[in-house]
Amino acid sequence: MDVLFAAPIGALLIFGLRVVDVSMAIVRMIMAVRGYRALAAVIGFVEVLIWLFAAGAALQHLDSVYHVVGYAAGFAAGNYVGIWLENRFALGVNVVRAVCPAPTEANLEVRSPTADALREAGFAVTEIGGRGREQSVTILDVVVPRRRVNVVLDLVREHEPDAFVTVEEVRSMRGGYVRPGGRKMPFLARG
Repeated sequence: MDVLFAAPIGALLIFGLRVVDVSMAIVRMIMAVRGYRALAAVIGFVEVLIWLFAAGAALQHLDSVYHVVGYAAGFAAGNYVGIWLENRFALGVNVVRAVCPAPTEANLEVRSPTADALREAGFAVTEIGGRGREQSVTILDVVVPRRRVNVVLDLVREHEPDAFVTVEEVRSMRGGYVRPGGRKMPFLARG
């Protein structure tokens, strides 16, 4: 193994190991923050094993610019890959909150056409009447799996282009429905 790491290809191996271990570190941290402790622990175990090989090889070859650059470049690329992977998997649940002008000033009981469009697309929507600075508003809350957030944003933009929209991560939830495409998903509720 030492002969392999001492060769010029060793710098590429160190680079590859760092990409893998730093990517795993990012995913591990996100899993830990979201409450997936067991998964975070398993990822952390593998991540540290890989890091030990990469750091050990780099420390043995500090006199080689290629090995040092491979280590540093692997760290940088690992950050990029880790964030890309996390976005690709899109784990978790978000709440999309859209503040739209109320359908009529006098009657807050009139249903929002944006809420109706979201419901027709299979999303569970909570409508809340409110008052903005200049007019009555309807606040729409949609709890949705993260991978479906863009669908909700597109529907809101299509029906109410001037809506004020925020997207927040849900740390935990209990009861109710998360309905992407009309399916109840009780297994997403973490108590």
